[in-house]
Amino acid sequence: YGIEFDPFVDLNKLGGFCTKGLSMKPKMGNRFPRMIETASGMLNAIGLENIGLDRFINEKLPLLDKFQTRLIVNFFGDTVAEYVELASALSEVSRIDALEMNVSCPNVEKGGTRLSSDPVTLKRAVESVRNVTDKFLIIKLSPNVKDITELALAAEEGGADALSLINTFVGLKVDVESGKPWLANITGGLSGPAIKPIALAMVYATARAVKIPVIGIGGISSVEDALEFLMAGASAV
Repeated sequence: YGIEFDPFVDLNKLGGFCTKGLSMKPKMGNRFPRMIETASGMLNAIGLENIGLDRFINEKLPLLDKFQTRLIVNFFGDTVAEYVELASALSEVSRIDALEMNVSCPNVEKGGTRLSSDPVTLKRAVESVRNVTDKFLIIKLSPNVKDITELALAAEEGGADALSLINTFVGLKVDVESGKPWLANITGGLSGPAIKPIALAMVYATARAVKIPVIGIGGISSVEDALEFLMAGASAV
């Protein structure tokens, strides 16, 4: 949620940070094993495990008050109604500067799957959330689509203030000794240096398709990586 990094870095020196995904009710996540290293990356199938809205507001937010940097809360729901309910509740919290609507997590059975791949459904969902919040609204897009610019335009038309991309790719790793997938969930989300060239290409295309800011994500681990995204058209990383 951000505070875990306090012993290692001065969070006030950051432009801002984004929390892990938050749902209305606590979620246990997927069975173990749910993380495995791959060549130039990592697969994870955490399953959006989190403590839920009430505990986040009562336990985590008070610990974040001492930091002056911008706070972005990532949120998700299994239905559009849950997205709306959560966005409305988070909008009442003055400490929160922006909301990031996660419509793209590839390793849960419900929630982001349809929203992340259908422009019409996505636009309607963003409109519904936009109607209940005045917070700066960021839509986090999935790369697991035919044309990410179609989804970007739909989110922009729905009222998004900015876009963040990309989320992870669906991936699989097999244990050659057992012949079975390493992850209990079978597949997981691939992140790390391996996805950076694709992320750059998608940021480049999206930044030229929309008028709102694009936040670059994917395999960034150095100043040079960050500069590449900014030069490709991202407004932030």
